[in-house]
Amino acid sequence: MLFKKRGVFTAEDAEKVIEWMSDQPGEGELIVMAEGITAGAKRRLWDYARAVHMMADMTGENRSVRVEIIEGFVSDRVRGIDVEEL
Repeated sequence: MLFKKRGVFTAEDAEKVIEWMSDQPGEGELIVMAEGITAGAKRRLWDYARAVHMMADMTGENRSVRVEIIEGFVSDRVRGIDVEEL
């Protein structure tokens, strides 16, 4: 799922995204597009992906989440979930 934000994507934004993703167990891709992203937000997203993989290993599931971070211009034409609306 693509999440977009104009401005800087912070750790608080990452928490909102992680909360949304945890309610969608079928989602295997987390893409964040923002003009900038803090180091804390990156760390939280990557920790979430590792936690999902680790929990899947312990329960015998075949589940993982791929995290991709895109920094730069955020166009209105790009379809995705606006972080401000979460």
